[in-house]
Amino acid sequence: MTTLADFSAPLIDGTQKNLADYTNQVVLVVNVASKCGFTGQYAGLEKLYQSHKANGFVILGFPCNQFMFQEPGDGAAIQQFCSRVYQVTFPMFAKVDVNGKQTHPLYQWLKDNARGFLGTRSVKWNFTKFLVGRTGQPVKRFGSSTTPEAIGPVVEALLKS
Repeated sequence: MTTLADFSAPLIDGTQKNLADYTNQVVLVVNVASKCGFTGQYAGLEKLYQSHKANGFVILGFPCNQFMFQEPGDGAAIQQFCSRVYQVTFPMFAKVDVNGKQTHPLYQWLKDNARGFLGTRSVKWNFTKFLVGRTGQPVKRFGSSTTPEAIGPVVEALLKS
């Protein structure tokens, strides 16, 4: 059976990261963008991360430029924006495609195992969130409009189980 630990991806600085490093943690995978109507969610994501990281929770941010070109910058520009504007400290990865022929394998797996509204597979917009439990399996998918604050209780329940 495939788990989160079977994947790797380049961090925003280009260093390859094995996602097995997050084994036994609760992980929220989010496709992010700096010029999106939902960009303000970075603040809530960082707050959620700070509140629960000591208990085995991590957020993985994956910039994506597939939705109206709302993430045009390179890795350095994205990192600078996230640090300066939202003080993001959770891991940020290099830009990925979440749909189409060049979909990152992690996102293909997430979409296959945590379907969207009416069973859809494709990611509809930036700030779609996939929650992965300590077993490395997807638990739930949240749409862009679901705030980090609304996800908090689900994260807390997973951390206690």
